[in-house]
Parts: sequence; structure tokens; C-alpha cells
Amino acid sequence: MRISAWRYLCMLLIAATAIASTATTTYGQAKKPNILFIVSDDTGYGDLGPYGGGVGRGMPTPNIDRMAAEGMTFFSFYAQPSCTPGRAAMQTGRIPNRSGMTTVAFQGQGGGLPAAEWTLASVLKQAGYKTYFTGKWHLGEADYALPNAQGYDVMEHCFLYHCNAYTYGDPTWFPDMDPKLREMFDKVTKGSLSGKAGEPAKQDWKVNGQYVDTPEKGVVGIPFMDKYVEKSGIEFLEDAAKTPNQPFFININFMKVHQPNLPAPEYEHKSLSKSKYADSVFELDSRIGNIMNKLRELKLDQNTLVFYTTDNGAWQDVYPDAGYTPFRGTKGTVREGGNRVPAIAIWPGKIKEGVKNHDIVGGLDLMATFAAAAGLKLPEKDREGEPIVFDSYDMTPVLTGEGKSERTSWFYFTENELTPGAARVGNYKAVFNLRGDDGAPTGGLAVDTNLGWKGADKYVATVPQVFDLWADPQERYDIFMNNFTERTWTMVTINESIQKLMKTYVKYPPRKLQSETYTGPITLSDYQRFKYVREALEKNGVTIPLPTGN
Repeated sequence: MRISAWRYLCMLLIAATAIASTATTTYGQAKKPNILFIVSDDTGYGDLGPYGGGVGRGMPTPNIDRMAAEGMTFFSFYAQPSCTPGRAAMQTGRIPNRSGMTTVAFQGQGGGLPAAEWTLASVLKQAGYKTYFTGKWHLGEADYALPNAQGYDVMEHCFLYHCNAYTYGDPTWFPDMDPKLREMFDKVTKGSLSGKAGEPAKQDWKVNGQYVDTPEKGVVGIPFMDKYVEKSGIEFLEDAAKTPNQPFFININFMKVHQPNLPAPEYEHKSLSKSKYADSVFELDSRIGNIMNKLRELKLDQNTLVFYTTDNGAWQDVYPDAGYTPFRGTKGTVREGGNRVPAIAIWPGKIKEGVKNHDIVGGLDLMATFAAAAGLKLPEKDREGEPIVFDSYDMTPVLTGEGKSERTSWFYFTENELTPGAARVGNYKAVFNLRGDDGAPTGGLAVDTNLGWKGADKYVATVPQVFDLWADPQERYDIFMNNFTERTWTMVTINESIQKLMKTYVKYPPRKLQSETYTGPITLSDYQRFKYVREALEKNGVTIPLPTGN
């Protein structure tokens, strides 16, 4: 009897230990939230309901409105000024000139995100996350640059270019194109790509600019691309729900609303405005809503951090088939209109409902934020063992309302800039690069559309423009020196911030640019300098002149 009692006691102790162990495991997993990261393309700051758009602009966004009501809406959230750098910055947590991803090579030229870079997925893999990618990538064509080589367990319906690129090989779009050139574009332009990590990517079907949805025949048109992105996202969530103890990270990238906007047939004339762009915004909102509804239906929402944003500011040069921003400038410039973008975060139990935030944060900060949520420290070396620096700040205190982000500044870059073309510290912004003809009206309102993104770099001489973004978010009134006072003192803190940034380039040199762009003629005198510069670097090392602002 005593032996039986002793055995019974031992069994109770073993059972209790097992239960405690299970509880610890379950609790430990619960501390790692799932992460759903949704990105749209070229969506204007003023397009969406939470930012004064929506119904007021003829394009209702009820699903995004609901997201704002359930979480935090950011009003000083920054991206980069165009697609590739914007997406590279979010994926890597580094300003694009560090990774060489300031622009992307033309289709057929290969290259892309260097293998040594960490991405959101490859970092979260360190914490046991299941990772998945679908939609627009736009970070290169090379095998090493694809999502399934950059930390994503699976990529499905991955698209390597912006929407326009899929029209180049379509004879109905450009009948005047040389047939040989069209044949080349048709040959090198990759369509929908899918594949698992460690395996070669396979093409599901090609993409053209028509209203065709025939994957069985090997071709799908631009209007239907987001249908497959949404489908992939929903199927992943359904699969993830089967293993609730494994955290997941899914990155859904919708192709809309990048020009040319061709809404899916079921969304044509469904917006109040009934324009192509408004219909496409309505489609985008509906598809985001379908993803969110599936998350709720599967009861995954309570332990999921949802983050929505876009890759860059509105492309006003293609007005009216483009987004709206109340700010000065357009995509491709260092003005607010090219860089300040919508962003919304939802995290039940962590983020209070209906919060409006005005802290300086941005896409760069997603790396540190997602890592912190997963209980990770950012790597000190890149994936090839070399020292690496991140430009990412943890937004968790901002999200939870427990404090402020450590970020106090933002740097604005165009494609070829090492020093920033503009810098914001606190509420003051200094503008050095007047690209876009000093921010003149663009698109259909401009005498010459070359006044926008296509405009030349035009740097200030010694004295920058300075704007108070609290009093003047549209950058209309330069207050460096004016008729009632002067703000030259603002350059003390702005120059200090730029100086700290520039010093990091010495310790952490930027990688080679992944795409060559024309930045002006190479003169004979430039050619003579190349040899001198090379010899000087070898002999004396690197010295970088800093802007003084006076």
C-alpha cells in the first residue's frame, strides 16, 4: 500500500512538472507575437480615410478606417522617396545607400539585395518564426536577392518589378516599339515567381497589361495580380492557424496602387469617384479587409502585431493616375510629399484603440521593432561575418504608450546621395537638394512635368532652406533668414546629426550600388581625377567634408 501511494505521489509530481513545463512553453510562445506586415504601393498620404481621404476623396476605405480605430495611426511616419529604396529600407533596417539599394537594375540585368544583408525574415528566423512572402519585391532579380534566399521559408506569387514593367513586352501598349526590343523584354521579364527556401524559384505564369486571368494558359494581366497576392496571404494564415504554438511572420505586398492602375473587373466603378485610381484604392482597401477578416476569423488577431504602410510618397508626376499628398513635392524628391506616408499598427492588449501618434518614426524602424517584439537583439555582424550597423530604432515604447522612440531625426536621400539631401531634427527641417525645381507643382498642374521626380538635382549654395514642420508642414516658408527673424541656430543640431551619420560611413562603408544610373556626364577633368583620388585613398584613407550650414 505504501509502495502504491509512493508511486501515486511520483506520478502526481511528474504530471505537475509536465503541466508546468507546458505552461512555460505556451507562455513563452505567447510572448512572441505573430507579425502581419502589409505594404501597398505608391499610396498617397491623403488617400485614406484616417488621413482625411476616403469618402472625402471619392474612394471609401472602411477597412483601413477600422484598422485606425482599432490601433495607432502615425502622422510623421517616413519612407524613402521611391519603390526600391523604400522596400530595401523596411526589409533591412538600413538607409538604402548602405545596402546599395538606392534604385534597382532594369529587368534582365540581374543583381539585387546583397546576400550579406539581414532582412526582417532572416532576423525573425533566429527566433523560430515561420516566414512567408507574397506580392511585390522589387529588390532585384538574382537568385541570391529573392525572398526565398533572404530568410523567407516560402515565397508565393512574388513580383520583381513595378506594374509598368509588365507592359513593355505587350504590343498593344507600345505598338511603335521595335519588335526586337519587345521580344527582348518579353524574354527577360519574369512573371509570378514561387519557391521554398533553398530551392530554385519557378515561374507560375507571365504578366501582361491586359484584362486576362488565364493562369492555365500561362498568362495573367495586371488587373488580377492582387487577387493572387490576397489568396496567398489567406492560405498562409489558414495554414498557420494549424500550428498555433509557432509564431509567424508574413509580409503581404499589394501591387496597387502603382500606375498604371487597372482595377480588377469586380472593382471597376465601385468607388464614388469611379476613376481608375479611386477604384484601385477601393480594391486595395477591400483586399486588406479580407486579410484582416481572415485573421479575426481564425482567432489569430489577439496575438498578432499588424503593421500597414506604403513604400514611398505619392507619385504626383503621373496625376491623375496617382495618389494625393497635402505636402510639397512628389515621389523621388526630398520634400515631405515624397517621404511622409500613411502607417497604422494594431496589437491587441499592447496598443490602445484610436491612438494618433506624431513621433518621428519610419519604415527603417520596423527591423528593431519586430526584433524587440520577438525578444531578439539585432545582429552585430552581417550574414557574411562583417561588422554591420542598423539605422533602426525600436518603436515598441511608442506602440505600447510606455515612452518615446530614441529617434529624434530623419534623413532624406535621393538615388546617388551619400550626404542627405534634407534632414529633419525635431520639428525643423533643412533642405539642401532642391530637386523638383524647388518643389513647384507637378503632374497635370505643372507647365513641365520634368519639374517633379525627373527634375535635376539642384543643391543650395552654403545656406539651406529651413522649415518648421509644425507650423509649416507644406514647406512653404523658408525661415533660415527672413524679414522678421532668422533661424540659423537650427543648423547646429542638424549639422551635428549629419556629422554623426557621415562618420558611420568610415567604419561601415556602403556597399556597391546595385544599379548604375545616369548622374551627368563624365568629363575629361573627372577622368584625370579618378587616378588621383584612388591614389589618395590608398595613401591617406578616407576624409569626408561635412556641410557647415553657414
